[in-house]
Amino acid sequence: MNTNHELLLQQLAALVKGEQDPLANAANMSSFLYHNLDAVNWLGFYFQQGDQLVLGPFHGQPACTRLPIGQGVCGTAFANKESIVVSDVSQFSGHIYCDTASQSEVVVPFYHDKITGVLDIDSPKLNRFDADDAAFFEQVVDTLITSLT
Repeated sequence: MNTNHELLLQQLAALVKGEQDPLANAANMSSFLYHNLDAVNWLGFYFQQGDQLVLGPFHGQPACTRLPIGQGVCGTAFANKESIVVSDVSQFSGHIYCDTASQSEVVVPFYHDKITGVLDIDSPKLNRFDADDAAFFEQVVDTLITSLT
């Protein structure tokens, strides 16, 4: 993990310290990350409601409100319980286009007794995300989950 990621994680932990509301923390986290990461055009959360992921706090263009679990990048990551890095979304079978400017994407699912869903990050650049970015966003999700306890 690079130094910038480590610093961002420290700042995120301080931002959510003492607050246990998942929506408040997701809102602050999405804003903070969106304004501190390069080449990101959409960043936000979707939360599970039944067999769908429903739009939560985000920054970027208006987004798809409901995504079916098991479909698209978000639904697939959630169903498979693993992070997905997509270098070129046009090559992901069944990709759901919410913002046509998005070219690459990383999605990290999370599961907690209070809240389950995904963190979704899009970029207008091809090959924007790699395994290091996925590991960083997995730690971001861990910071959210830790804040709930």
